[in-house]
Formats: sequence, structure tokens, C-alpha cells
Amino acid sequence: MTCKIQLESFEGPLDLLLYLIRKDEVDIYNIPIAQVTDQYIRYIDMMKILDLDGVGDFLVMAATLLQIKSKMLLPPDPTEVAEVEDPRTELVRRLEEYQLIKEAAEQLRLKAEQRQDLFARRADAEALASLREDSREVYFEANLFDLITALTQAMANKPVKSIYEVEREEYTVEEKVHSILQLLVDRPRMMLRDLFEGARDRLELIVTFMAVLELCKMKEVVIAQKRMFADIELLRNTENIVVQQQPDT
Repeated sequence: MTCKIQLESFEGPLDLLLYLIRKDEVDIYNIPIAQVTDQYIRYIDMMKILDLDGVGDFLVMAATLLQIKSKMLLPPDPTEVAEVEDPRTELVRRLEEYQLIKEAAEQLRLKAEQRQDLFARRADAEALASLREDSREVYFEANLFDLITALTQAMANKPVKSIYEVEREEYTVEEKVHSILQLLVDRPRMMLRDLFEGARDRLELIVTFMAVLELCKMKEVVIAQKRMFADIELLRNTENIVVQQQPDT
């Protein structure tokens, strides 16, 4: 399997950290650093297995989290007179700034979409907009980390082969991309869980995962959820799908 997926096309280290904070519903100003660090490292381990490009940036953040974790485990110095700053303060500041940037970017994206819906004749535009909204289904946008969560759960249900036979590679990302597109011709949406369950072994499961990422990059499909952290649906990219950004905490 020689395909590499550029992580920059999806999310970065701070996105993973925010994802874990939202998923566990923890207070951004009181991050349980040991718990979050352990989960963060598990996600990086999965990225390494998948041979995703750009993992180095995530390792830098992991090192930062481990440093904060070690500082918080140390007992306070009794000789220190001044109040010791919480080791998480700088990280929280970075997360707050990043959330503001993401929110601003989302507002700009929404304004650009609204301008695309403007028409010269106001009455016709309003009627058309109403018809469009009535026919659209609203989803929350899933992200790379939602996909990795789904993959991890699927892999846990796939038995590990104790005996391997030497044989030619049976699966390629290109073939999987084609087969998934063929499935979406017959039905424009399908549960990602069903796609994973159709894999015969862990190798096919990983190749399927990489094919889904490739289809996202090609903008052929949308990965979405009816609500945050729910089961992921794979949707053919059409006009009648409204995908909303997941709200940040």
C-alpha cells in the first residue's frame, strides 16, 4: 500500500486536541491533561499505522502535552514564594485563539455561500431559496478524527490472522475508490459502518479507510453525521446536502 494522504487537507494538531475536548465534554479551562494526553497519543499511533503524511506536527503537540503532564505531576516547590502559573495556561490561550480563527473562517465561508444564492429578481430568489432549503437535509460535518474513531472500533471487531500466506496484494486504494463510487451510484448515501463491516480483514479495512479519505480530497463524497459524534454517513457530494461545521466549545 503506497498511498499517502496529506493531513493538511483535513485537520491539524490543535483540531485533534479540540476534538478530544468536545468528545469527552471537558472544560477547556480545566483540561484533564493526563486523560487527554493518553488519548492524543493513541490517535497518533493509529495515524502511524495508516502511514498518514504530516504526523510530525502531531508529535510536536504530543511532546508539549507530555511536558505539561509531567509538570502537573510534580509536587509544588515549598520554597517558591510567588504563585506558580498553571502549566496548561499557554495551551488554553492557543486553543482560544485557534477557535476564534476557525469561527471567523466559518463566518466568511457562510457569507460566500449566501452570496452565491443571490439572484437579480428578489421575489423569484426568495421562492427558490425556500424550495432549496425545504429539499435539503442538514448534517454535521465529520472530520478525520471521527473517521479514525470509526476505524479503530471497526478494527477491534476484525480478528487478527495468526497464520499468513504469502500472496499478491489483493487491495489497492484506486480499486477501492472506484468500488465505493459504484456503490454510491446505486444509493447516494451509505453508513460508513456498513462499508467497514464489508471488509474481509484488517488490511482491506485500512485500504477502505484510505479510499474514503481520497474521495474526500477529490470532493466526490461528504462525510457527515446527523449529530456530533454519531455514526458517520458517506454521502455523494450534491447540492441537496447542507453540511454544518461542528460547534466549538
